[in-house]
Amino acid sequence: IPEASARTKGRSSFSRSARIRSSVQDPELDMAGASGFGLKPICNFKQYAYNKGTFSDRMQSKPLPSPRILIIDDDPKLSDLLKLELEIEGYQAEISLDGASGLIRSRTEPYPEIIILDWNLPDFSGIDICTRIRSSQNYIPIVMLTGNDEITDRVKALDAGVDDYLLKPFSMDELMARLRALRRRVERFSDSSHEEHVCDILKVSDLEMNTQTRDVSRGGKQIKLSVKEYNLLNFLMRGSGKVLERQEIMHGVWGENFYGDDNLLDVYIRYLRQKIDGNNAARLIHTVRGVGFILRDELSQDLS
Repeated sequence: IPEASARTKGRSSFSRSARIRSSVQDPELDMAGASGFGLKPICNFKQYAYNKGTFSDRMQSKPLPSPRILIIDDDPKLSDLLKLELEIEGYQAEISLDGASGLIRSRTEPYPEIIILDWNLPDFSGIDICTRIRSSQNYIPIVMLTGNDEITDRVKALDAGVDDYLLKPFSMDELMARLRALRRRVERFSDSSHEEHVCDILKVSDLEMNTQTRDVSRGGKQIKLSVKEYNLLNFLMRGSGKVLERQEIMHGVWGENFYGDDNLLDVYIRYLRQKIDGNNAARLIHTVRGVGFILRDELSQDLS
């Protein structure tokens, strides 16, 4: 990495064509250095494949200064590459090469502001780590890196509390865009925190949500929700009485740069209906066919 940094500092002396040509001649051109020369890694580390691009292109989308990011991944080459790329983009990055040390670091000051978490770790799975973090009421944004592309795997990860899900191999530009989207979501929630403290109870009919304690009840009976189910219900309740389009919901709950199957929304709506509208209760979650969903207090039939 120090050698890569030296080459990165001198990147302006290389022409774009020379940089691309050198990467073709030497596919194992140190991965971090290649990134510094403006070659965008796809992160397929068996083939060391790179896309062409310029350093200035990357810097134009540089995020806000110095948030702390914790990388929990047992692949040292990938971790070192991510760390260098994040530091180029203005982040502070730390690495934990196993789940146990990552879990300890997530609970140690200064606390990380975002976690990049690999699914397959030598001691724990990424799902285990995420579940343990969430069990301590820690809602730090988590991006999961994985090769598991089945919808059941995505549901499992999101239920465990993952905020975003990125499949390997991935583009570094896509990862950076997702991190920026996560930061914008956090900032929006932070900006609205005063309003939530003033009125921290959301209510539609006999459905209540306490946004401070994250307790949800209907008719006085407590309802247990997963992290993603809670976030979805929170979004629906804040927009109660108006039709929310599918894309609007996906962006609000899963983030602006979520590129997964939007059938995932139908899966979670079904989960919520089973918990919220079950037991012969009056239906609150309604489908507006071809548009989206609406949460409102009425005894009429579904709008679909």
